[in-house]
Amino acid sequence: QEKLPGSQIGLEIEIPSEITKNAYERVIQKYTRTANIPGFRKGKVPRQILIQRMGKNYLKAMALDEAIQDGLRKVKEREDIQAIGQFELISEFDDLLKVFEPGKELPLSAKVDVPPEAEIDNYVGLEIKAEEVPYDPAKVDEYLEARRVELATLVPVEGRPAQENNVVLIDYSAKFAPQEGEEKGETIFDTIKDYELELKQGSFIPGFIEGIVGMSTDETKEFEADFPKDYGNEELAGEKAIFTVTMKEIKEKELPELEDEFAEEISEFETLAELRESLEKDYRKKAEEQTELNKEIAVVDELVKVLKVELPQTTIEDEISKIVTQRAIELGQYGLDVSKMLTQEVVAKMRANSREAAIEQLKVDLALKEVAKRESITVDESEIEEEAIKVKKELEGQTLDEDKLYEVLKDNLTEKKTIKWLVERAKVELVPEGSLKAQEEQEEVEAEVDGGAIEVEATTVEETAASGDSPTEETTPNN
Repeated sequence: QEKLPGSQIGLEIEIPSEITKNAYERVIQKYTRTANIPGFRKGKVPRQILIQRMGKNYLKAMALDEAIQDGLRKVKEREDIQAIGQFELISEFDDLLKVFEPGKELPLSAKVDVPPEAEIDNYVGLEIKAEEVPYDPAKVDEYLEARRVELATLVPVEGRPAQENNVVLIDYSAKFAPQEGEEKGETIFDTIKDYELELKQGSFIPGFIEGIVGMSTDETKEFEADFPKDYGNEELAGEKAIFTVTMKEIKEKELPELEDEFAEEISEFETLAELRESLEKDYRKKAEEQTELNKEIAVVDELVKVLKVELPQTTIEDEISKIVTQRAIELGQYGLDVSKMLTQEVVAKMRANSREAAIEQLKVDLALKEVAKRESITVDESEIEEEAIKVKKELEGQTLDEDKLYEVLKDNLTEKKTIKWLVERAKVELVPEGSLKAQEEQEEVEAEVDGGAIEVEATTVEETAASGDSPTEETTPNN
């Protein structure tokens, strides 16, 4: 065995004469039973006639393929090779066919992917930066306000025009803005009657809400608004439109008072004070959990940086297949016809786009498994069973592979335990929320600027070289 790049091993083997002979005989017997040769019944074709009609080289090629597969299978068993995927010939098949003789030994070279060997050092005391998510008291008020809006009653408005956040009932139609030389534009759609709309920014195309705010009941108004360039309907995307709107009703939301009765209606608490206290605890807990999650993400990112591993292509392709399959399942859950949508071209693109994520996920899995192995991090049977009960309850009525479920839960719980172990031993610097993202965005911008400068400089040098001038010499103007 010889170690090769990409987590492969190379093999120089000799297929025994017995295997080459038996493979050839099996091929002859197979075609003797199945070949349709005029003048002979199946199974009664003389050997020489069969060879003559089928072609000796063709039969030898079939036998060679069988001999190779049989020989490699026996080597794999004898050498206890933990192969991933199929063996791949290093020797050319045509060259082997030229020297192949049934009943004689056959030397050949092959290679195969094997499980990667992960090297990981200095994983204890990783230095990481993680964003600290502070508890924000405003979230309690935002939650309560959102629930008040949900329970609001609509009250008719009289004596004033429509304002933002009012709910209006309108009739409206639309046509394209007239082109030069046209008196009026083509109709986009005829009048839509009794359309209820909340005058909330962003709830319609830009300019539409602004055009309605300030209208009074029974007023008809014509105004222009633009369909966004990324609008879903390509025929309307980027087009200017003229809307005709008639205001029929204006209503405003009347919100319930923030009092104990309101708290009772939306929760199990009897008083508003109790509800606020509970919400505060929940939001504090969420902030702490998010901070902890940020630490875990940071420590895993840093762990992968100290991992040295060569991933076998077979493993990468398998991981890509898992990602693509999962995405196909998700698309199907949206009611889309996946069989029509996922053409060969689309799948190929999905696979290409998933490669980076697949490699990253494999590195994370390998790094965590290596740390768990070195530090003897394990999970108890009781922990797995407890988690299994939760999963089975959630998926009640579905058929589950108990063994597979056990393995998945064992791996997931071990990974969680390993990440926690790493975080506890990491040197953590907590930074303000949003600061790391801002830093990453700044670094991306700087990288793009630097890349552009290098590209411009390279282009300038190429142009100078093409003109015959030296880029280091000063050009003297003609007098």
